[in-house]
Amino acid sequence: MGKFDGVLLVSDFDDTLYGANRRIPPRNLQALDYFVGEGGRFTVATGRAYRTFAPYVHLAPINAPVVLSNGATLYDFDRQELLEQTYLPLTSPQDFVQLLEEFPSLGMEIYHAEDIYVWNANSITDAHMKKVGMEYTVCPPQQTPTPWSKAILQQQNPFLRQVQSWFLARHGDNYEAIFSNPYYLEVTCKGSTKGGMTALLARHLSIAPERVYCVGDNQNDIPMLALSAIPFAPANCAQEVKDWGARVLCHCDQGVMGDIVDILDKLY
Repeated sequence: MGKFDGVLLVSDFDDTLYGANRRIPPRNLQALDYFVGEGGRFTVATGRAYRTFAPYVHLAPINAPVVLSNGATLYDFDRQELLEQTYLPLTSPQDFVQLLEEFPSLGMEIYHAEDIYVWNANSITDAHMKKVGMEYTVCPPQQTPTPWSKAILQQQNPFLRQVQSWFLARHGDNYEAIFSNPYYLEVTCKGSTKGGMTALLARHLSIAPERVYCVGDNQNDIPMLALSAIPFAPANCAQEVKDWGARVLCHCDQGVMGDIVDILDKLY
């Protein structure tokens, strides 16, 4: 028996657990080794899909299924087992063609099974594909195979906020459209968020809601933070997260997981 038995800690990946210098700070690893060693369950909830997260799963002591694709997927890497998957509506190809007609410069990535399809690539799309190091197929949305697990719309702001408002005004009953950073607007099916899938994970693990703790840095983390007994954020978080009311700790590069585990160590 450990002091963190029955406690679930869920972290966003990029710019929270994984720093701007593309590594996990040693302080995070030390804290998580202690947390897991005392019986805690630790995992990640990320906007990354299976292909773009799998190369990194070994970097931290993850001992619970991972929330992928901004809440569209729940995957157990230990068992190599897909536990839950949601998909965008089958009307997505025509909905996205309509979106491109309204915003012709909009870049997009579309995720189907383990394949990534890109259309109208811009500098942000190119930088993202280079960052994740994945091959992709250039294909217009009307020719992209379905079903889609998620899509990422890419442009500068405030342009992308106009896209979000326009899209949700017309299709908000069928889709989530939420920022994972200022340049990525993540699109999943209605109800598929990091919060929804983290709640499902807690039930899967028989973790009581009051023993779930989450940390994240951007708008797409807020549905997950809303579940957290104490909602945590690194100091580098988006202003929306600060305004929402998260408890702001140190910068991700300084090892924010260390701050969190120190707090939990005093609580338990």
